[in-house]
Amino acid sequence: MSGGVDSSVTALLLARKEYDLSGVFMRNWDTRDESGSDKGCEWEKDWEDVQRVCKHIGMPCEMIDLSREYWTNVFEPALHIWEGGGSPNPDVFCNRCLKFCREIKFGALLNRLSKHHPDSWIATGHYARKGYITQHPTRPQLLRPADTHKDQTYYLSSVPETSLARTLFPLSELIKPEIRNLAREHGLHNAERRDSVGICFVGEKRNFRGFLSNYLTPTPGPIYDVVSGKIIAQHQGLWNFTIGENARLPGLPEKVFVARKNLEDNSIHHEMLYMTTVYVPTFNWIWQDSPPVGLDSPEGIRLKAMHNYRTKAVDCTVTRSDGGLLIIPDEPQRAVTPGQVAVLYDGDWCLGCGIIAEAE
Repeated sequence: MSGGVDSSVTALLLARKEYDLSGVFMRNWDTRDESGSDKGCEWEKDWEDVQRVCKHIGMPCEMIDLSREYWTNVFEPALHIWEGGGSPNPDVFCNRCLKFCREIKFGALLNRLSKHHPDSWIATGHYARKGYITQHPTRPQLLRPADTHKDQTYYLSSVPETSLARTLFPLSELIKPEIRNLAREHGLHNAERRDSVGICFVGEKRNFRGFLSNYLTPTPGPIYDVVSGKIIAQHQGLWNFTIGENARLPGLPEKVFVARKNLEDNSIHHEMLYMTTVYVPTFNWIWQDSPPVGLDSPEGIRLKAMHNYRTKAVDCTVTRSDGGLLIIPDEPQRAVTPGQVAVLYDGDWCLGCGIIAEAE
């Protein structure tokens, strides 16, 4: 439970049924690493909201500190990618850290709970659905939910099959207005609490570049105009810019957009925003031993791909290449960035994900 309305209504719905329930609040970020104090931290308000909801529903709750696991398996890997000029998605890492194959929410938490409750399951307020097919009646599929505008399968795309099998998504058939109405009808104090945005350890109020500067040493380098080849400005670190964004360089007569970041000479280039091929060296299929039929054929297979949570899934051809996957969208895609997570779908079925290494 996060303290938000989604996880609160999840608990409410399950409390109507004959489950042995306990609310769990994960503390993933230790503010003492930054300020030496916990005072004024956002997690305290979240934990207070969780306790109030659980008391209202009539179920116990506990806080589990996973800040050490989060630092080692989510934050540090993300820092390395930012330092190398990539654009990681720590929220995907939080569900399963791709690089080190250590899960946080669906691994470290489930493992810790299983020590005391071997048959425990996780119910989460994510907008996703679980299903099964006739050919494989015991193998869970990760599917898009009824509320496609809130679909969070992108963030869950790294959850392994073994953890997915022990997970419930009670909100799968509901849309957001219905969830808020349920919270109001049952007197939940956080019914009007707004949705959280931003990376969890940065929060909503802090400047992202300023936050990263606390952990990464400035590495000045040139910014090039791709057309003329001339240096038009200097930067203080590749992590300060994201491919596709407005570079916001003062003194220029028009907007310029980041197109490429070169780790070898620590340079940034603008223009050339559209990519026609994406290479993923290691792809994590949710059904690890059963990649889609036809993947190894010369023509590959037809799927849909997302490279960012805010982008639409696009039609593409996927083939094997140098031990990884080559994803070729039907139409050029804007602002695809190394370090981002590529997620593949077969219709509404989320198949898995991998970190993008190259985009051209």
